[in-house]
Amino acid sequence: MSGTKDLHLPAGTAASGPYLLDVSPATAGWAYSSLRVLRLAPGGSHTYAAGDSEWIVLPLAGGCEVTADGETFALAGRRDVFAGVSDFAYVPRGAEVTVASAGGGRFALAGARCERRLPARYGPAGGVPVELRGAGVCSRQVNNFAAAGVFAADRLIAVEVLTPGGNWSSYPPHKHDASRPGEESRLEEIYYFEIADSPAGTPGAGYQRVSPSGHGSGSDVLAEVRGGDAVLIPDGWHGPAMAAPGHDMYYLNVMAGPDPDRAWLIQDHPDHAWLRDTWRDTPVDPRLPLYGTPAPQGEETDR
Repeated sequence: MSGTKDLHLPAGTAASGPYLLDVSPATAGWAYSSLRVLRLAPGGSHTYAAGDSEWIVLPLAGGCEVTADGETFALAGRRDVFAGVSDFAYVPRGAEVTVASAGGGRFALAGARCERRLPARYGPAGGVPVELRGAGVCSRQVNNFAAAGVFAADRLIAVEVLTPGGNWSSYPPHKHDASRPGEESRLEEIYYFEIADSPAGTPGAGYQRVSPSGHGSGSDVLAEVRGGDAVLIPDGWHGPAMAAPGHDMYYLNVMAGPDPDRAWLIQDHPDHAWLRDTWRDTPVDPRLPLYGTPAPQGEETDR
């Protein structure tokens, strides 16, 4: 599978039933990674079978209750992805899962085919590490809510990235399409985008580049992306993801793959890796962080 037509999914083109976006291994043509974006009206609910995948329910806008394995987790959620970090719920393979929302909203269901059945559990917003990566016009914020080494899962890795308007992220271009223990992981990846409106309320856009690495199918994408779009990355160098000036960019990364170790190990593009050395003498964009990890209840934070 290669080419913009196959890998860039404009908003609505991969919708199914209650899902604004429905990417599965079957529809993507790969083996592990899934992403659904569920829209619920106020008072609405949806039940689905986890099947052979583990899932994280992550509020994008609004709050909800998640019920699985006889437990119910109340997620406070957030106004939108540009407003703050969210809490989330992990549900295991084989579970029946119900997502219900009194106020309605949109909820990402990030999934990965897996072998182990781990317990259902709650992920507090206050436990999400917020990391600043890059420098200068390559500055971005990463919410590592389900990064490897942060939150336990069998195969699923998921993070959120926020890029201020005018900046480049996922840069230098990098790849993770070969299994090289200790050096590079083999991971299928989904990018799901939301773009902040201008102060006047006009919608914005960004751009995503994926180029052949010499492994696999040789994926090749240069796409204008808007809110609700997704880009599938089975292989190849990916980056930059470019935020248009005046419009902050959000993307949710969902990854999984066949390697025995759950790890995010990347190889930078050899033509662009030198850029990292310049960051030591370049300050991080002062607009970051857009927000930080919320303080525990009763404490204050200056972030």
